[in-house]
Parts: sequence; C-alpha cells; structure tokens
Amino acid sequence: MQQALQFLEDLARNNTREWFAANKERYLSALATFTQFSERYIAGIQSFDDTMPGITPKDCMWRIYRDTRFSKDKTPYKDHFGVYPCAGQPGRPQTMGKKSDRAGYYFHLQPGQCMFAAGMWCPNPDLLKAVRSELQANYEEVEQIMAAEPFQRYFGDFEQSNMLKRVPVGYDPDFPHPDWLRQKWLIISTPFTDAEVCRPDFLDHLLDVARAAKPMNDFLNYTFEEYGEFPDRR
Repeated sequence: MQQALQFLEDLARNNTREWFAANKERYLSALATFTQFSERYIAGIQSFDDTMPGITPKDCMWRIYRDTRFSKDKTPYKDHFGVYPCAGQPGRPQTMGKKSDRAGYYFHLQPGQCMFAAGMWCPNPDLLKAVRSELQANYEEVEQIMAAEPFQRYFGDFEQSNMLKRVPVGYDPDFPHPDWLRQKWLIISTPFTDAEVCRPDFLDHLLDVARAAKPMNDFLNYTFEEYGEFPDRR
C-alpha cells in the first residue's frame, strides 16, 4: 500500500493534467494495488455480511477524475482512493456499493487521512426522517450497540461534525439522546495512520473494525424494511 500512498501524496502536490499524464503508469500501478486490496476487503465483508452477493470493486470504487463543473476547486483529480461495500435498494442490485443510500463499510486511503467509516452519509430527507423515528423509538437498542466493547474500542458514538442546532420539530425535546436526532447524517468512523495501513496484517485489522460496525449498520438499514423504498439520492 506504500506505493499507492506515495503516488497520492505526489498527486496532491502536482494536481495537473500534465503531471498526471507523465505519471500515468504510476497511477495505473497504484490503482491496481488498491483494486486488489478492495477485492480482498469485499470478500472479507461478505464473510460476515451476506447482503451484497456478487458485488465487485467496480461497484464500490470511485473514479479519480473530479467533476469540476460546479466547483471553485478546479484541480482535475481526487487525491485519495475509496471503496464502499454496501447493499443496494431491495430488489435493485444495480444500486449496490457507491450508488447505495444504505449504511455500508467505507475505507478511505489518503496520506495522513486514512480512515474507516460506516453508517449513512447524507441520507435523503425521507430516509433521515425514518431513521430519526427509529432512533427515538428504539434508543435502548442503540445504547446496547454502542456499549459493546468492540464498538467502544473503535467508535464511541456518532460523529458530531454535521448537526442541527436543535432537535427537529416533531421529536421529543426531552429525548435522552438529543444529539442523535440533530444529526444530518449518521456516521461512525475511526482513523488509521499511514504506517498502520502499510502493515501486512492491516486487512485483518480493517475487517475487525468493520465487524464492530455491522450491528449499527444493521440497525440503520432496518429502516428500508420497516418503511419501504426511498427515492434515490444519486
């Protein structure tokens, strides 16, 4: 993985089409390394989560080319790799992976910012409303999930980087966990150092982290069975 990290570090310092063209072989080599890692990662996820049969790295990985049409940042390339094994909408396998609104298992490779994240990122309003209702109705189940030793070891609680200032209208203002209802997305995450990512046993460690996240993903994904389908966000 060191080769891929070095390429991404160099790309971040030289994010131009000219530099990328001159280093295309390095990119292809780094991409192949990450794709092979992703294949093994997906297989590991499937060993304890059977909701995504047939999913491939192509379903889960993003292109390195940035869409700059509506962005002030005109750098043409992303400076990271990411893979997101995740089930799709019920009966719609084409929505697996990066196209899914469900909670999944994201791994982010970026020099100095490697991380794992699970949960729901930027859910559409109907889905977010349904999840908040489930949190309010079944908060004791979430407390038990969060109290488990593996969960505490890696996560602790939902991230609190993107929250409303107050509990939304229609929810109990005296709810024991108001921060859960203020969330705009429901994410749990843990960082890795570059040195950790480059260790021979890193995949085993990453899968341990993903297993610790599965009960929370299962809880969040229950909304699809309880409330039915939701409009696609992507």
